[in-house]
Amino acid sequence: MLQPFEFLSPGRIVFGRGCSNQMVAAAAGLGRRALVVVGRDPSRHAARLEGMAQAGLSFEVLSVPVEPTIELVRRGVSLARATAVEVVVGLGGGSALDAAKVVAVLVPQRGDVLDYLEVIGSGQGLEDKGLPVIAVPTTAGSGTEVTRNAVLASPEHRVKASLRGPRLVPRLALIDPDLSSTMPPTVTARTGVDALTQLIEPFVSLRAGPLTDGLCREGLRLAARSLARAVRDGGDPARDDMALAATLSGLALANAGLGIVHGLAGPVGGMVPAPHGAICGALLAAGMDVNLRALRAREPESDALRRFDEIGRLLTGRESARAEDGVRWVADLTSEMGIPRLSTYGLERATVPEVVERALVASSTRTNPVRLTSEELAEIVERSL
Repeated sequence: MLQPFEFLSPGRIVFGRGCSNQMVAAAAGLGRRALVVVGRDPSRHAARLEGMAQAGLSFEVLSVPVEPTIELVRRGVSLARATAVEVVVGLGGGSALDAAKVVAVLVPQRGDVLDYLEVIGSGQGLEDKGLPVIAVPTTAGSGTEVTRNAVLASPEHRVKASLRGPRLVPRLALIDPDLSSTMPPTVTARTGVDALTQLIEPFVSLRAGPLTDGLCREGLRLAARSLARAVRDGGDPARDDMALAATLSGLALANAGLGIVHGLAGPVGGMVPAPHGAICGALLAAGMDVNLRALRAREPESDALRRFDEIGRLLTGRESARAEDGVRWVADLTSEMGIPRLSTYGLERATVPEVVERALVASSTRTNPVRLTSEELAEIVERSL
């Protein structure tokens, strides 16, 4: 018997080379005053910003040089309110898109960002409908252009925490592989392995369902054939595959949840200045391996074991492959792509207990296919140092 499920996605998703050219017309159709949220270098998007001006749109630009913080979001909300913004455009990587989503949803709310933020805030539900968001990703990894959550960093608390809810889902997502074609190999590797993790974890999640299963299977097939190739030579077909795999991963995680790799990645990311995808890449093989061992020891009838075997077949392309072959494939891939160990970013063995304590209460941990002990969580981190 199938378990009940629901499925949430943006009002419209457009995929294909050149589709980002629809951004200006789409924004104009939603309002005359816009906030454009970009990454570190707004000059990269000069042509599109000029196009907005020529279309008669007035706009402000908010730059997100690193992962968005609570204070940056507060500034963005103040700017949007002061200029009576009607539509928010997120144009950039996952950080820019997360910031765009949070600013847009907070503009009409009565409370402060901490009233709605998980872990370090009150975690209240978002009461009012936010401003419409057009999400235009320039990297192929986070999938945040189609998700119902956004991650903010709090340097003061040394943690990353999420806002979550259906009101965060963008109105329109424009997935243009042209925009990620110039990513250097290191960025391609860490964003790509983020997408890979977000395809593996929802597939074995406690909330996995028939729609997310299909998304994960197709996404894993695409990532398996194209992630390493995109890192090595950046070829066009590989970029198309990874852009689509990232979006599929976002749809999957938004509806099925994640697992222990993300449960640990959030706390680690709050403690050391490491890119989120690199953290996931360092943790992924060990996380899969420890999950497998725990499932076989404590839940040998779990459907997740069959699913891990299927992951092995999807990643290796071999019908005879088992779960362990998938773990080895991931370990070999992350090594080949040069994903650093967590110690490279300054994470020390002495901080592992704090990471574990925070991971035990993380939302992603709750959908892991098996409940892991503190000792098992510590082992995953220690093996990734």
